[in-house]
Amino acid sequence: MSKKILLLEDDFLLAQTLQELLASEGYDVTLATSGDSAIDETYENSFDLYVFDINVPDISGLELLKSLRDADDKTQTIFISALVDIESISKAFEIGAEDYIKKPFFPEELLIRVNAKLSSKNSNIKYNSLEYNPQSKLLKKDGHALGLGETQEKLFDIFIQNIGQVLDKEILMECLEKPSPTALRVAITKLKQTTGLNIKNLRGIGYILE
Repeated sequence: MSKKILLLEDDFLLAQTLQELLASEGYDVTLATSGDSAIDETYENSFDLYVFDINVPDISGLELLKSLRDADDKTQTIFISALVDIESISKAFEIGAEDYIKKPFFPEELLIRVNAKLSSKNSNIKYNSLEYNPQSKLLKKDGHALGLGETQEKLFDIFIQNIGQVLDKEILMECLEKPSPTALRVAITKLKQTTGLNIKNLRGIGYILE
């Protein structure tokens, strides 16, 4: 299945060049030319990567990403921008960007960075209606971002990356702020309710996600 990229760029020639290059590498690229249209795309679809210009009509790329992060959307993001001042670059990383490319740049440079972000080692893990990216920690349920608390996020990460493996209780309790067998049972019960994970308690042994 092709990795999906949302490209926000209002320079038509550059956008077309980047879209064609990324598509030639097998990526499914959706192009948005304004902040508003990009927001609409994120409502209707889920993506593996965002590539946002900053100076675009309606809503800037920075404002757009901040809104997405505030809504618990943790999709990896690369900014491409002619803004080279330290304040803009710092702001981009502060609100949650993973990369920043200064214009002008060779299109192949973007491709290298996209490949690095979406390489096979960062492939999403799918479990029933859930989709999880181990690197970005982005969890989606039925295509929509699902936020977990810090403890649940740690437990989820361990279980989803060890499907079918028996996990010792002591290892799992390291995820807890105040470890105890009772606290672990409560945390796992809550995790199952939130995510639908089929976690079984193997008494005296540990837990397993089937």
